[in-house]
Amino acid sequence: MPAKKVGIIGSGVVAQTLAGGFAKHGFSVSMGSRDPQKLDEFIKKSGGAIKATSVAGAAAFGDLVVLAVKGKAAKEALSSAGAGNLEGKTVIDVTNPIDDAPPVNGVIRFFSRLDRSWMEELQQAFPGALFVKAFNMIGAPFMVNPDCEGAMRANFISHNSAAAKKEVTDILLKFGFEVEDMGAAEGARAIEPLCMLWCIPGLLRNEWNHAFKLLKK
Repeated sequence: MPAKKVGIIGSGVVAQTLAGGFAKHGFSVSMGSRDPQKLDEFIKKSGGAIKATSVAGAAAFGDLVVLAVKGKAAKEALSSAGAGNLEGKTVIDVTNPIDDAPPVNGVIRFFSRLDRSWMEELQQAFPGALFVKAFNMIGAPFMVNPDCEGAMRANFISHNSAAAKKEVTDILLKFGFEVEDMGAAEGARAIEPLCMLWCIPGLLRNEWNHAFKLLKK
């Protein structure tokens, strides 16, 4: 059976980390950027396991798409990807709606509303895709099989499609996470602000080596 293909929209640290993770787990990976040449060094380090192309090229390539760009750039990136290239595909939404305003006592600001998640906005703008929130509440160094001395970190997901969530769940399990399903798309309204909470220790005390876990009795 041929390797499942993943198209990653983005070229930053998070995009590169996830690209490496998918390649590690046997996926065929293509990264999409407005300037694919800036990925040359990263692609060389991958030993040819990862390819670089345009944003539209990566979206067309992938059976699954990962959106790993800044929140404010998400709609533009998806427009560049092309709605037709996203039609019917699961899109892992790693974005956070972080505003440009400076944090207040370590609390970053969002440009989205509490009663309407950024993921819901993206879903409305690109209704043919199946957006699943994931990976937005953990730092890049801990996104792929993090070594937590035996403890498993939680990754919270949400979407209306059970099939799309199952696809993302299988990936998260490969990546070494406990998966916590927060229900339908509205669940992203609670998942996205976890980024705010995650950032506070880092912005106040330069402490970034932490993550969330849901304890159950």
